[in-house]
Amino acid sequence: MVSKASLLRLVTRNMKPILMEKMPLTIKTRFVLVLRYFLAYTIFAPWLIACSYFPVASRKFYSKAIVHQPFDVIIVPGVPFDGKKWSISMKARVYWSVYLYQKGMARNIIYSGGAVYSPYYESIIMARYAEVLGVEKENIYTETESEFSCENLYYSWLLAKKLGFDKVAVATDPFQTRKLKRFKNKFNLPVIFIPVVFDTLAAIQQIDPVIDTSGAYFTEFVPFTKRHSFRDIGRCTKGGRIMKIMHEK
Repeated sequence: MVSKASLLRLVTRNMKPILMEKMPLTIKTRFVLVLRYFLAYTIFAPWLIACSYFPVASRKFYSKAIVHQPFDVIIVPGVPFDGKKWSISMKARVYWSVYLYQKGMARNIIYSGGAVYSPYYESIIMARYAEVLGVEKENIYTETESEFSCENLYYSWLLAKKLGFDKVAVATDPFQTRKLKRFKNKFNLPVIFIPVVFDTLAAIQQIDPVIDTSGAYFTEFVPFTKRHSFRDIGRCTKGGRIMKIMHEK
C-alpha cells in the first residue's frame, strides 16, 4: 500500500514552483499559499490515501468473510432513487449482493431503506433490481423504516433476528463500511462486513435492467429535510433514535 508520506509528497510536489516564484509576499499571496497547502493536506491527501486503503481493506474483509460463510442473510443499506435510473452507488451495492448470493455466500438478502430523499422506498427499488438480476423472490426481504445509515444496520439486524437468521453480514461499499463499523461496536451487533471488492465487481458483466416501480412509491411523501430539524438530523445520524429504543427495552 502506498505510504502516507509518499502521497503527501505527490500532492505537494506541484506547489514547490509556487514557493520558488519571485513574487511579492503580499497578504493576498500568503493567504493563497496557506489555502493551497491546507487543501493539499486536509482534502486531497486523505482522498488519495483512501483510494489506496479501501481496495486492500476490502480484500481483507472478504477473506475473513469467506471463513464464516455461508451467511443466513446479508444486509444491504439503501440508496436514493430518482424515479428514472439507479445511481452508480445503488448499482454497485445491488450487483455485489447478487454476486454474494449467487456465489453461495449468502442465502438471503435484506435491502434496507425508506423513502428518504425521494418518494421511492429505497429498499423496494433495490429488491426489484435484485429480482430481475436473478435473486429468488422468496430470498429477498425489505426494511422500509430506516432513514439513516445506522438505522439501516440496526433495524435490519432486528428484522434478521425476527426472521430467525443467526449469521448476519453487511454488504455495502467500502466507504459506508468504514462508517458503519463504529455503530456495530456502539450497538454491540454480531455482524460481519463484506465491503464491495471493486476489482471483482468490474469483472461482472453488468446491465441496466428496467424494473416495475409500482408499489415502491410513497404517495404521502414529505421531503426528509422538512420532516426533521437540523438538530434532529445530527442526533439521529449518531444513532439517537436507536439509543432511545435500546433504553426503552
